[in-house]
Amino acid sequence: MTALLDATAPVREGETLDQAALESYLMENLPDLKGALRIEQFPSGHSNLTYLLRVGDRDLVLRRPPFGSKVKSAHDMGREFTVLSALHPIYPPAPKPLLYCEDESVIGAKFYVMERIQGVILRARAPKGWVASSQDAREICLSFVSNLVRMHNLDWESAGLGKMRREGQYTDRQVRGWVERYAGSRTDDIPDIESVSGWLLERIPPDSGAALIHNDYKFDNIVLDPTDLSRIVGVLDWEMTTIGDPLMDLGTTLGYWAEPEDAEDLKVVQCFLTTLPGSLSRMEVAREYERLSGRKLGDLTFYYVFALLKLAVIVQQIYYRYVQGLTRDARFATMIEMVRTLGRKAAGVIETGRIGR
Repeated sequence: MTALLDATAPVREGETLDQAALESYLMENLPDLKGALRIEQFPSGHSNLTYLLRVGDRDLVLRRPPFGSKVKSAHDMGREFTVLSALHPIYPPAPKPLLYCEDESVIGAKFYVMERIQGVILRARAPKGWVASSQDAREICLSFVSNLVRMHNLDWESAGLGKMRREGQYTDRQVRGWVERYAGSRTDDIPDIESVSGWLLERIPPDSGAALIHNDYKFDNIVLDPTDLSRIVGVLDWEMTTIGDPLMDLGTTLGYWAEPEDAEDLKVVQCFLTTLPGSLSRMEVAREYERLSGRKLGDLTFYYVFALLKLAVIVQQIYYRYVQGLTRDARFATMIEMVRTLGRKAAGVIETGRIGR
């Protein structure tokens, strides 16, 4: 199982931190730390940057905005720190936050530090030599869905997160907002994205309810117990969490959920596990969610298509930063092709009226 543990790498060029300034700040504000600071990077994320801080025998995690990003609201470290501070006491899989720094002179941006949750994170490719039985795959999927329902049932008002809820219809605001974000980061002519946007704008349903929603709930944001992969010990990347319609959150999860029949260029960025024998299909995920939550699902096609559009816009925004020269990360150079793929997928779902098997 050690091969499955989430690994770090040397810090990428252009994303280094001022080690001396950071070490001085940490020692001043976390006096229980003892030892020299070593910095590594978690290499898989595409949005906020995540670093491993090793101080003596203590492992901490630092989160900061990406270099070159101009979208301040999308990378609000103070907001993420506040959410985790309220959430961790009622939901231990959320990491425990330790320190928030507003002083951008330390590392060039605001950041926060939290405790590390170590375990297994399943990503696009299966670890070499690891084989999951069909029963293993099914149990992990069922646990994943059960945990989503658990999060949606959290008492966010008692936790002090009521201020995150905005007046008006969440679903309407989200659809219009993401369509506008695409227009603001558009680089290429992609007719499928334009037609999908119009289809969604014409079919916005009223909110089904309000819950604490993660907004990025997928396998590579889930930490699993190495001794029992069906037990979730951590949920990461709360940067987009808010109070909103839980069916929109379910849709986001379905947008990340690959099936064996999906195009190969989609599956390369989604978790390998969901394509294995025994795994749930997208429709089975939705039905299990409905069974456990007691919520009626409404038009799943709308929520799934919106999720695909949102993913396309997120990728488009990353690609836009690359085109503008705001990041040199070579992974971003061909991301416009993924935008096209997601557009084609969403248009196909609209045509067939089916979200999958």
